[in-house]
Amino acid sequence: MRRASPYSYAALERLLREHFPFPRRLLQLHALLLTSGALLPDPERSAAATAITAFPYNCLAHAHLRLSAAPSSSSPPSAPLRLFSAMLTAGARPNCHSFPTLLKSASASGSASAAAALHAQCLRWGLAADRFIACSLVSAYGRTGHPSRDARKVFDEMEGSPDLAACNALLDALCLAGDLEAAGTFFERMAARDAVSWTTLVSGLSRGGRHRCALEVFRGFLLDSSMGRRLEEATLVSVLSACANLGGAEGLAAGMAVHAYMVCHEVELTAFLGTALVDMYGKHGRLGCCRSAFDAAHDKKVCTWNALLSALANHGMETEALVKFEMMRAEGFLPNQITFLAMLTACARAGLVEVGLYWFEAMVAEYRVTPLMVHYGCVVDLLGRAGRSVEAVQVIERMPFAPDASVWGALLTACKLHGNVLLALEIGQKLMALEPQQSGRYVTIRNVYLEDGNWQAGMRMGEVMQEAGIKKTVGQSSVVLHGTSSP
Repeated sequence: MRRASPYSYAALERLLREHFPFPRRLLQLHALLLTSGALLPDPERSAAATAITAFPYNCLAHAHLRLSAAPSSSSPPSAPLRLFSAMLTAGARPNCHSFPTLLKSASASGSASAAAALHAQCLRWGLAADRFIACSLVSAYGRTGHPSRDARKVFDEMEGSPDLAACNALLDALCLAGDLEAAGTFFERMAARDAVSWTTLVSGLSRGGRHRCALEVFRGFLLDSSMGRRLEEATLVSVLSACANLGGAEGLAAGMAVHAYMVCHEVELTAFLGTALVDMYGKHGRLGCCRSAFDAAHDKKVCTWNALLSALANHGMETEALVKFEMMRAEGFLPNQITFLAMLTACARAGLVEVGLYWFEAMVAEYRVTPLMVHYGCVVDLLGRAGRSVEAVQVIERMPFAPDASVWGALLTACKLHGNVLLALEIGQKLMALEPQQSGRYVTIRNVYLEDGNWQAGMRMGEVMQEAGIKKTVGQSSVVLHGTSSP
């Protein structure tokens, strides 16, 4: 016989309601619920009592979801899904409050299979018609990598006319799936739009590389008669991202106009808004404005430092980048993958080989940061620029994954710089196998032959390009006049 819980279910439910705003207290109550046996199935409990046992699981799942979103949290995003499994095992019946939290958990963990399984559970328990659950399903399908047709199917099957929240969820799903044409068409057909709708489309277009279109949509947002209130942080961050990635004077002018709006309306420069502004000025090479935006940002985060370090490293201020890196560490910020990428880039361009190698080793041994392909590419570039091609090849051989074209390309450039013809030709063959239609690789190999005096081989490489139908990319110049680019 199971020992009866010393606490009445009503008392435990009251505690959960009182402490719901405090997720860490709810975890303490979770321990109490487990040790008291209140979460175990009770054959003596009435059917009515059994029907309400979803409540503690819903509260605990929501607490875990909030904790997993907090910085330096030890609660994994999948914790609510494990609670749902325990809930079903205990015989509790999920309700309309259960699935939105679970679907957000699936989205946070990026689990496409979990989203599909939860959809099946919604159908099983007859809850798929609930408007809030259907909206959560659309969002989960978009954020877990499902094709856009899956989110569209759930949206089309919603009962009644979809509300604005559901339309925004589908718009976001279409943008995340990269179906930007469908997203634009759906946006035009929306009966009502709010700031979330406009921001979602601007962000989606910018993320898809259509930065000029993103700015056009943003201008439409400003001209929309129903948008009388101040712009939200998310909107400003999205449009600054588009400005940062739109090359030339057009992107810089638009970014400065957004900055002027922020100053005129006294918009607080939060960490994320400050990061977006630093990144925008940094990518356009305006380091003075970049430093000023960094100094003005409140409550700086690692991403804010990363934006400044990347700007300095990419625009010839390598020594200042290393100094700022030490300041960042002194203020207690932990470097991440983007931080080390900026540092390795700075070391490679400044020729600080030993410093770069030291931080590459410390990245793994001291900070437990896993190197990505781009980090290995920077180390190869670092060694290659210094003429240490043998060590660069050894780094490539020790990589835990097959090198891509960017890594081989970095070594090829170094070989060409130092006249290592044999290695350059060997790498060139690898690159042409990896990217057979990339004209730049053929041109580089042809130039290596010509610089080495092998005119016949150089001419032959040109013939190979012609036979394969590969044309050299023609260099172009453009002038931006009144926002219009002209060749």
